Amino acid sequence: MKKIAVLTSGGDAPGMNAAIRAVVRYGIGVGMEVVGVERGLQGLIDNAFKPMYMRSVSDIIQRGGTILKTARCPEFKTLEGQKKAIENLRANGVEGIIVIGGDGSFMGAKAMSEHGFPSIGIPGTIDNDLAYTDYTLGFDTACNTILDAINKIRDTMSSHERVSIIEVMGRNCGDLALYCGLCGGAEVIIVPEHKLTIDEIVETLGGGQQHGKTSGIIVLAEGAGHADDLKDELNKRMDLTVKTTRLGHIQRGGSPSCRDRYLGTCFGVNAVKLLEKGIGNRIVGIKDNKFYDMDIVEGCAMQNTFDLELYETAAIVGR
Repeated sequence: MKKIAVLTSGGDAPGMNAAIRAVVRYGIGVGMEVVGVERGLQGLIDNAFKPMYMRSVSDIIQRGGTILKTARCPEFKTLEGQKKAIENLRANGVEGIIVIGGDGSFMGAKAMSEHGFPSIGIPGTIDNDLAYTDYTLGFDTACNTILDAINKIRDTMSSHERVSIIEVMGRNCGDLALYCGLCGGAEVIIVPEHKLTIDEIVETLGGGQQHGKTSGIIVLAEGAGHADDLKDELNKRMDLTVKTTRLGHIQRGGSPSCRDRYLGTCFGVNAVKLLEKGIGNRIVGIKDNKFYDMDIVEGCAMQNTFDLELYETAAIVGR
């Protein structure tokens, strides 16, 4: 292929800019033209293409968000929207496209592949909810952001002898809550894959009180409930002062970690290498610390699995 495109779609994730940079510079380095598509899949329909050069991606590897912008695109779910996007790609001389995003974005890449347009997916989402890859782009940075918040909240909870419920993102995947709860020393971690009853939560917190604990941290994944609802239930059942913190979109921003810059760069390079060989309809990922690629249809169909053993470990060491 001589001309390829790159876009970012869905929720932004730290490391997307590192991936864009790698796609542009490696693509140009092997003799390709590279164009960026602004505002994700919507940009394909709106014909929002712009040429990318070496200097187009200078000074972005350390920046969060995405220089190409991103947007939701309900129109792309329709056959008419998909056909219009592909027509615009071909009218601009583009022979293959790299889509950086989560499961919704991958559905878009999969649709283009099914229509015969070569597409490569790069996993970019803080949720870590794509089953085929051990880690998604942005997950590590989001974990560090959450962990920093847990550390600071714990300071004030300890000072005032209170319990704090910290609600984190992740949609229906509990990985952010699990990893951050484990590394933040949370007494209770609540995830959608293994929901705890209010009795179990009360028992855990009560056991801590019996052993002299006067404060605590509960990490709650957004897919498992709401912090304010849990606070009300605990206030009914226990003699505690409970506070809530919903971290919100702070989890999606910030300078990417070393790990996410590394993943973004290697994902981007591997995606270009596939298109360089004329190979499309694949998604790149990392498994057992090795980069690989697989069929996009097969990868999108895989069901996410939850690390129950790690969850049980976190429950034991958090007591």
